[in-house]
Amino acid sequence: MTRIRHQSLACSPGCAVEATLQLIDGKWKGVILYHLLQGTLRFNAIRKRLPNITQRMLTTQLRELERDGFVLRTVYPEVPPKVEYSLTPRGRTLEPVIMALKAWGDEHTEFRHGPEICADHDGIFSPAAKGIE
Repeated sequence: MTRIRHQSLACSPGCAVEATLQLIDGKWKGVILYHLLQGTLRFNAIRKRLPNITQRMLTTQLRELERDGFVLRTVYPEVPPKVEYSLTPRGRTLEPVIMALKAWGDEHTEFRHGPEICADHDGIFSPAAKGIE
């Protein structure tokens, strides 16, 4: 968990930004939220869309998102257990924030795209992300 810089986050108008970023910080939380905007997903479906995340990190990020009230984890009592993740109503309120981040990234980070592997919103590896034209 990141260190809180202020004891109270009511110190200035900028503190609301700091508080928001503390809730969705981490390398993967924003991307997980982005994929869950598409609908309910099982653990392995999320993992397939994020090929560079470890199972442990995905579990940790999902638990934190659940703890903070953004993600709902539903366990179905069957063998083998079926677990689904979806956004809560609070998580859905982040849609404009996540989509604004995506739009900004689409516009301003093209120069950073190289031959590394990226998954698009459908979890399909796009040729452009692989550096293939």
